[in-house]
Amino acid sequence: MNRREKGGMRVLSEKQIDAAVIGQAGDDAAWERSIRVRRRRTSLSLSAELAASAAFFARLHRETSVEEWLRRIIRERIDVEEAAFSRVRRELGRKRSA
Repeated sequence: MNRREKGGMRVLSEKQIDAAVIGQAGDDAAWERSIRVRRRRTSLSLSAELAASAAFFARLHRETSVEEWLRRIIRERIDVEEAAFSRVRRELGRKRSA
């Protein structure tokens, strides 16, 4: 069953979206022109103590650089947070439907 948003737009289920994408996958006319995306570098300020700890652990884990080690640690933490967030959303969805 489809819901309607405030503006009257239909809210599609995940299965309906998947079916539409799969149905249009081979049709080049169904897709917009591709866009170029550039990665933007960012900087992060750390205290001297935290930077020294990061450097120590990067060497301990035989990482090629502190930046690579921090990138890996941040990615791992984000994966954990996303999994926890998804689990909570599923649990809330079950409670609402019960």
